[in-house]
Amino acid sequence: MTAARATWFCIDIEANGPVPGLYDMVSLGATVVFRGASGALHLGADFYMELKPVAPRFDPRAAAIHGLDQERLAAEGRTRADAARALAAWVAQETRAGTEPCFVGHNAPFDWSHVAYLYAEQEQPNPFGYKALDTKALSAGVLGLHWLDTGKEVLFDRLGLPPEDGTQKHRADYDARVQAELLRALLNYGL
Repeated sequence: MTAARATWFCIDIEANGPVPGLYDMVSLGATVVFRGASGALHLGADFYMELKPVAPRFDPRAAAIHGLDQERLAAEGRTRADAARALAAWVAQETRAGTEPCFVGHNAPFDWSHVAYLYAEQEQPNPFGYKALDTKALSAGVLGLHWLDTGKEVLFDRLGLPPEDGTQKHRADYDARVQAELLRALLNYGL
C-alpha cells in the first residue's frame, strides 16, 4: 500500500455572481476525505461558514440559486479576514500528519478562484497553495466521459451513488458532503 500523500478537502461555495472580487462568496462548505491506516478512504469532519456581502456587484439570479438572505448575512456573516483565518485553522487541524491539504471542487476553477481571491485579498497564505483537483476533469478521465457529460446526475448514475436531494442542493455544506462521496467513488473506481 502506498502512503497517503494528500488530505482532500472537498469544497463548495455559493456566490452572488460569477467571479470573485466583483461578487461575493457568501458561504463555504467543506468535507475532509482521508485515507485511513487500512488504506480505505473515509469522509471526515465538515466545516461551514457564511460571509458578509461587501463586493460592489450583486446578481439577483445567482443569489436566487443559493437563497441566502442578504440582510441576515450582513448582520451575522463572518468578515473576510475572519473567514480566511477560520478556514485556514480548520484545514491545518484536519490535515493528516505527513500529507498535504488538497482543494477539491466540482468545477474547481469556480470554487477555487473565490477561495484564492479571499486569501490574496486578505494577504494571508492560501492553505491549499496554488493547486486544486477538479472532479469534473477527474471523472472524464476515470470514466472515459466527454467533458460535457460530467454533470453530477450522470456521474452519480454511473458510479451507483444516490441522487442528490433537491431540497438541499446549492447549500454549500450539503454540496461539499455530496462532492466528498463523489471523490471517494472516483478514487475507488476500478479497485
